Amino acid sequence: MIRKFVLLSFTLGSSLLFLIQLVSLQIFNQNYSELSLNNALEKRPVYPTRGLIYDRNGTLLVANQPVYDLMVIPENTISFDTLELISFLEISKEELIGSLYKARRFSSKRPSVVSRQISKEKQALFKEKIWKYTGFYFQKKTIRDYSFPIASNILGYTSEINPTELKNKTDYDLGEMIGRQGIEKAYEDVLRGRKGFQFFQKDRFNRIIGSYEEGSFDTAPEAANNLTLTIDAELQSYGASLMQNKRGGIVAIEPSSGEVLALVTAPSYDPNLLLGSGRSENFRALANDTLAKPLFDRGLQAEYSPGSPFKTLNALIALQENVISPSTQFSCNQGHFYARGAFMKCHCPIGTSNNLLKGIYNSCNSFFAKTYRRIIEKDSAAAAGLDRWRTHLEKFGLGNYLGYDLPIGKRGFIPSSSYYDRWYSKGNWGPTTVISNAIGQGEILTTPIQMANFTAAIANRGFYVKPHFTISKDQAIKDSLYTKNYTLIEARHFETVIEGMHQVVERGTARIAKIPGIEVCGKTGTAENFIRLNGEKTQLTDHSIFVAFAPKENPKIALAVFVENGYWGGRWAAPIASLMIEKYLKGKVKRTWLENRMLKGSLQNEYLKPLSGKPFEINE
Repeated sequence: MIRKFVLLSFTLGSSLLFLIQLVSLQIFNQNYSELSLNNALEKRPVYPTRGLIYDRNGTLLVANQPVYDLMVIPENTISFDTLELISFLEISKEELIGSLYKARRFSSKRPSVVSRQISKEKQALFKEKIWKYTGFYFQKKTIRDYSFPIASNILGYTSEINPTELKNKTDYDLGEMIGRQGIEKAYEDVLRGRKGFQFFQKDRFNRIIGSYEEGSFDTAPEAANNLTLTIDAELQSYGASLMQNKRGGIVAIEPSSGEVLALVTAPSYDPNLLLGSGRSENFRALANDTLAKPLFDRGLQAEYSPGSPFKTLNALIALQENVISPSTQFSCNQGHFYARGAFMKCHCPIGTSNNLLKGIYNSCNSFFAKTYRRIIEKDSAAAAGLDRWRTHLEKFGLGNYLGYDLPIGKRGFIPSSSYYDRWYSKGNWGPTTVISNAIGQGEILTTPIQMANFTAAIANRGFYVKPHFTISKDQAIKDSLYTKNYTLIEARHFETVIEGMHQVVERGTARIAKIPGIEVCGKTGTAENFIRLNGEKTQLTDHSIFVAFAPKENPKIALAVFVENGYWGGRWAAPIASLMIEKYLKGKVKRTWLENRMLKGSLQNEYLKPLSGKPFEINE
């Protein structure tokens, strides 16, 4: 009896378990249903066109053009005309066989790319023949179209996502385009849109026999958003032409808003080089040019000694710390200010006495060396004075990332007391040890965008708006972008420094930058250029620097120009900056004699010179 009961219980229990499993598989568990559908259906992505990019005036900078990838499902292929196909694709028979072999290794049932980015015109010629190539089809996508080929350093570029990236970006497909560098990378989510899908019915031989359920399950792609940049395309293009055959950068900012009007790096490259089938080869050529560095954005990534424009900041700090006044006068000590292990040459005649105003427009090294000493010696310990000086500079956006909306950049460097404690040992240094800081040399490093930004802060009499490259209609985004960042300098202290910068152009070292009808305020710089050669510090031709803003009242543009190996500030940087100002504010340049000199001027011979050194000396 017990044995009969156990057998009955086992039979009923087993039947119940099978019934529960059957109900689960048929009603609740969709996995097998999905597997069945996967075998019977093919899901193909439909890519949206990427968002358009405009300049601040509505000029279209980046559009799209259709291209086609030739796809293959290996299992579906039959014999085909190999010679005709390789002739169409313009590849060798070995390359075609290799592509088909890779496709089969990847999956015999899933599509793989045979040839990428075939032009619309070329695809149209072959479209009527594709029916002869069972298992092959064209997949439409878009690539960028640069009808106005400028600002490649700002825009960045797009390329196909690679298998390694797909591990972290599961919503992409192999071969899908993704933004690289610049705006394309920073605003990928805005510019990408959302892809749709088409479903196709397959027969038992895995061949496409038509649309699934007449397309009722297909989803249309969602259009991407367009972007408007702060860049003025005409000004950007003009700046690039002025920097032809030179190396360096131009950064122009609207002071009141922080909107970047131009970001020129030289040399640069035509963004069309990174389109189509030649993209990889062209990119390698650009990347391998280690001398000109066309992929290196000098405006954001190059760190230079700021030179004499830095004197304006030391003047403001000294006024705020009440260690000098506008009327304070210093005399040049026989034309030199001696520092530890070096001397600082001053261009003022021996015995000249300068107040702050004259010190700025004469660019007097002695005046600013003594001013810097007073800043550092205000406290009993040099370390405290130097750290207070550094705090002021950080408030101008120096020594750290500015936070602009491009994915690259450098911090620059403003030394702290702990840095010098490590270098010289604690307590074994003072203001004369680091006197080069007085004139923007020594350990100080800045990027051109940082220099343009602190010039904008001076133009604004004490604040800057974080530089940025896009204009948004979203109020929350606008509120975050246009926040004012205040320095620690009271507004009243800026007037003497600004007048000094005005006099630099009117009667000082940048008279060539005068523009009739516009009050330009600026400061030239001649930054020393050192490299380590055969283990020794070697000095090369100085860099040419100029920072400026205009007009003096209610300024509309602030900029920094940096020309590598440009000798001195007034030779290249100041003329280029003044032409940029004239172009932006007046719309037309009337000083054609100066424009022609800059457009035709070249420093290529300077860059081709063999490396050689000259004695170490701190100059203006």
